[in-house]
Amino acid sequence: MTQLAAVDFRSADAENHFVQSLRDTGFGVLRNHPIPEDAVSRIYQNWAGFFNSEKKNQFVFDAEKYDGFFPRALAETAKGNTVRDIKEYFHYYPWGRCPDDLQQEISSYYENTIEFAATLLGWIERQTPPDVAKLYAEPLSDMIKGSTQTLLRILHYPPIDQGSTEPGAIRAGAHEDINLITLLPAANEPGLQVKARDGSWLNVPCDFGNLIINIGDMLQEASGGYFPSTTHRVVNPEGHDSSKARISLPMFLHPRPDVVLSERYTAGSYLQERLQELRSSDSQ
Repeated sequence: MTQLAAVDFRSADAENHFVQSLRDTGFGVLRNHPIPEDAVSRIYQNWAGFFNSEKKNQFVFDAEKYDGFFPRALAETAKGNTVRDIKEYFHYYPWGRCPDDLQQEISSYYENTIEFAATLLGWIERQTPPDVAKLYAEPLSDMIKGSTQTLLRILHYPPIDQGSTEPGAIRAGAHEDINLITLLPAANEPGLQVKARDGSWLNVPCDFGNLIINIGDMLQEASGGYFPSTTHRVVNPEGHDSSKARISLPMFLHPRPDVVLSERYTAGSYLQERLQELRSSDSQ
C-alpha cells in the first residue's frame, strides 16, 4: 500500500511541498517540526493512565458544552455509518474541565500547537492562487485568533476484543473533519489511512515525531473547494498488534463563530449544522 511522503519542516522548499501535498491529498506530513517529541510522549503516557482509571468517570462530558470525557458507549458514529467507533476520548478546551494533575501539561501543549498552526495557515495562504485567496474573508491565521472553539481531543483506542467487537466496527470510521485544519502528532500505533482520488487507501506515516496535518470542511468551504477535505479512517490492527491500545492527540483548529466562510456559511452556522447531523446520526 502506498504511503504519503513526509516533508522536512526545516528544508528551504518545505512550504511549497507541504501545501502541494495538502492540495493533492488533503493531508501533509511534517518532520523536524518545533513541537517537542518528549512533550507528546509524556501526554500519551499520562493520559493512558487516565483512561485506564476510574477517575475518567468523574469527568463525563457536558451535553451543552461538549467538554470532558466521552465513554465508548457514547462514541461517535461517522456520518453515513451505522456502527459506533471503537474509542473513548476527552475534549479539552482551556475554559473546560480537566484533571488538575494533567492541566498544566495539556494547556501548554494546546497553546504551543495553536501558535504553530497559525504558521501553517500562513503557509497555506501564501501558496493559495490569487483568484482563490480573494475568497478568504480575512487572513486564515486571523480566523483562529480569539477563537474559543478550537478543540484538543485526547483519543484512546482500547485493545481490540474480537469476541465482543460489533461486526463492521473499526477504531474510526471513514469521515472528514469539520474544522479549518487538524494537527495530529503521529500516534503510538499505526492505523491512520487517507482515501486517494482513485478510491484507494494510503497509509499515513506513523513514525513517532511526525506531525500530520489535514484539511477540514471549513477550509474546503472557504477556498471554494480548492483545498480538499479528504476522507480518512483508523483501521483495526491485526495479529499481536490488536492487543495494543492506541493514543491519539488531534487538535481541531476552529475559526471564531463570526468568521465568514462563504456566502452560505459563517463558521458558527457551519459548525452547528454539522453537529446537528452528528447528533441526529447518534440518535438513530
